[in-house]
Amino acid sequence: MAADVKLSHTAAMILQAISAGYVYGFSIMEMTGLPSGTVYPAMRRLERDELIRSQWERQAIADAEQRPPRKYYKITTSGKATLEASRKRYPLLDRLISTEEASTR
Repeated sequence: MAADVKLSHTAAMILQAISAGYVYGFSIMEMTGLPSGTVYPAMRRLERDELIRSQWERQAIADAEQRPPRKYYKITTSGKATLEASRKRYPLLDRLISTEEASTR
C-alpha cells in the first residue's frame, strides 16, 4: 500500500498508537478509546494491507504473568510512510497520541 493512500481517522489513530508504543490490542483500545469491535477489524485490515504486522508472544511469557498470550503489533516501513501522510490529513493525531509517550512507557 502506498503512502498516498488515505486512511480513515480510526485507522490513522490505530497506526499512531502502534507507532507510539501501544503494541497490543487492549493497550490500543485504552489509548484510542475505541471499542474492540472497531479496533480488531481495523488492525486486520491494516495487517492485510501490510501497514502493520503481528506476532504472538511466547506462551511461557504469558504463563509467567498468569494471563493469556498477547498478539503484538509493529508498524511497517510502508505503515510509517502512510502514517506520515495521514498526519498531514489529520493534524490532531500527534496531540491525541504523542509518539513521545513511547519513550516514557
